Amino acid sequence: MAKENEEYYNTDRELPDFRELLDSYLRYWPLFLVSVVIAVIIGLLYLRFTIPTYAASTSVIIENEEAKGPSGEGAAYADLGLLKGLSTSSIENELGLLRSKRLMLNAVKALQLNVLYYAPESFPRQEVYKQSPYLLRILRLDENSLSEAIRDEINFISLQKTDSSHVEILFPNGENSNVKLGNVIEHGFVDFVIEANEDFKVNQEKDVPVGVDIEFVSLSGRASLYQSQLEVELVEESSTLIEVRIVDEVRKRAEDILNQLIFEYNQEAIEDKNLIARNSAFFIDERLSIINSELDSVESGKEQFKASNRLTDIDTESSLIIENASDYEKKQQEVSNQLELTNAMIDHLRSNDSNLLPTNLGLDEMGTNSLISDFNATVLERNRLMNGATEKNPLVIRLTDQITQIKNNIQTSLERRRMNLRISMDNLSRQAGILGSQISEVPSQEREYRGIERQQNIKEALYLFLLQKREENSLSLAVTAPKAKLVDKAYSGGTPIAPNNKIVIAISFLLGLFLPFLAINIKRLLDNKIRSREQVRKVVPQIPLIAEIPHVSSGDSNLIKSNERSLIGESFNILSANLSYVIGEKAIGTKGKCIYVTSSTQGEGKTFTVMNLAMTLVQTGKSVVVVGADLRNPQLQRYEDGQLSTRGLSTFLAGSDPQVLNFVDDSKLHENLKLLPSGPVPPNPIQLLQNEKMEGMFNELKSIFDYVIVDTAPSMILADTFLISKYADVTLYLLRVGRTKRKVMEFALDINNQKKLKNMGFLLNDVKMLDSNYGHQYGVENTKSKIKSILGI
Repeated sequence: MAKENEEYYNTDRELPDFRELLDSYLRYWPLFLVSVVIAVIIGLLYLRFTIPTYAASTSVIIENEEAKGPSGEGAAYADLGLLKGLSTSSIENELGLLRSKRLMLNAVKALQLNVLYYAPESFPRQEVYKQSPYLLRILRLDENSLSEAIRDEINFISLQKTDSSHVEILFPNGENSNVKLGNVIEHGFVDFVIEANEDFKVNQEKDVPVGVDIEFVSLSGRASLYQSQLEVELVEESSTLIEVRIVDEVRKRAEDILNQLIFEYNQEAIEDKNLIARNSAFFIDERLSIINSELDSVESGKEQFKASNRLTDIDTESSLIIENASDYEKKQQEVSNQLELTNAMIDHLRSNDSNLLPTNLGLDEMGTNSLISDFNATVLERNRLMNGATEKNPLVIRLTDQITQIKNNIQTSLERRRMNLRISMDNLSRQAGILGSQISEVPSQEREYRGIERQQNIKEALYLFLLQKREENSLSLAVTAPKAKLVDKAYSGGTPIAPNNKIVIAISFLLGLFLPFLAINIKRLLDNKIRSREQVRKVVPQIPLIAEIPHVSSGDSNLIKSNERSLIGESFNILSANLSYVIGEKAIGTKGKCIYVTSSTQGEGKTFTVMNLAMTLVQTGKSVVVVGADLRNPQLQRYEDGQLSTRGLSTFLAGSDPQVLNFVDDSKLHENLKLLPSGPVPPNPIQLLQNEKMEGMFNELKSIFDYVIVDTAPSMILADTFLISKYADVTLYLLRVGRTKRKVMEFALDINNQKKLKNMGFLLNDVKMLDSNYGHQYGVENTKSKIKSILGI
């Protein structure tokens, strides 16, 4: 390589003046090199092998039910100290519940965090979490068998994509299995289904198979790990605002854990509230069934009585007599309703051991209602403690005693209430008897009918009352509010809390300032590739440099679109303008300008240049036909439907059809653009290109189209382009920055001197921004490309 460079620069051309600049850096190069290498190696190793951790946090407000307190008769019991310790929603209890392993276990199970996804062949192992190409849906997991697999280090599998619907599984024992996505896989301790992750994005820059490594871990162990990393703190002692914080190696997973933990907490609180509502609904439905049966019996008796006594409008006949009795009937109805509800509650209480009692049934005794609420709260507290304790636990014994005590208080209160209601009922009956003596002249039939109707009204009123309560209970069951109100959704901030990247980045940045100068100059000394337009102009001044095409970043479109204002579009506008001067003033405004595009070897951008130049010209209103003259390696189909055409230049030259337009196709890119594809690869491209039909074809295309742009074969390795060079008005010889060797320019100079290619000019392709002369806009639009240009990548 050194000899090549020496021969290359031993000419009359002006040598590049870089030695003085290089010596200014090489004077202290040992110090610079040692300091940069040590700093970069230490920084990279530290960041490479240290997995960063992130902290996610969320804030919630807990509903303080303790502040409501008992009321009515329950307040009297509280004053006596009988209800002490019944408050179950103290903030300390809620903090303990949020820290509990049970809630964390539910959250881990819901998110399936016991299945870990790793990028294949990564070191250290890098978790991809939800960015895995495949996700597992666990159907069965045997924790005992999993523990044995973990001990034997066989608790993992690897997935590798085979096609869009199948995946290959590599098991720890070395066996491979090709399965279809969606099928159930049975593997010892686990049964699962493999599903494609719709959110996964394939890295187009890496032509590697899509796969993922999966590890199964203990559900309980994973819950314990996250429980140990969980922090739950009260923001202020006088408030119920709680901050929940967790640390994890994956930002999104830390946020998901906190959100799921709050969801599980609210679900458990809602289940407690709904349990009371469901017990109330059961009691109401039971009473409705009984009242409905009694109401049917009364209505049937009323119907039979009226039919047998031939009664019609008794209300009109006796309205004046019973007007005074209506008030007493109303009072009897109300007392009867309360007595019926009281009897029902007493019966239910006697048959109930320690289950929840129905609430909001309409008892007008506030003290009893308060005692029932306290009873239900104590039962819920005892049930919660029983999840992790036994009946011999002191707290459970104390709550059991309190439940018995409150139950006795409720029964005493209900019996006293029933006694009072019976006294009231007797008083009302005596008053009704006095009133009955005043209407003794009313026929016995009317008195009997009124008795039946009164029973009917009582049953109907009770029935409607219970229906209303059932609807109210159903509404409360449907719209139960969450206990924890979310203030801030889980958020991790995006900055790792460890390691401290600021120090590492700062040191690396300061030291790295010197690296580009050294790297650029060393690269220039050893590089034998074309890097800039100055190199082309200095080495081969005889051949004009028509234009430069900028580098297209990975992911950007490599084809100009209509009305596009971009760097790539402006560069081809410059190329089309310069071509007018290269072709000559006489050719301006006339049809039939033929442009060849060739290069030294393949991969230098011939087809890319052909298509973009064609798109630039057609957008100015010109008619353009693109001819695929590279019969050995056709590439035009990449910009159309991707399929190699079954007819084209090769079939035209080899066939008998003299009409070349029969082989010209419309392009999908623009209405003014036509394509004459290469066609099938022929076994004799040299003989076809020497066919006498070539001249007629070019003459006909020039007479029809404004421009004929020809995608030719590489000139340095094939003779195809030289055989048809006489039909060109101008030949664009591509030099690709970073790919074309400098020695190629000598070859281009030779063929130009020998006139092998007509009206030849250089086109510099893939120019990095800092090596181009497009101005300030280049640097503004793509800083990333500047950096790549500096590094030479």
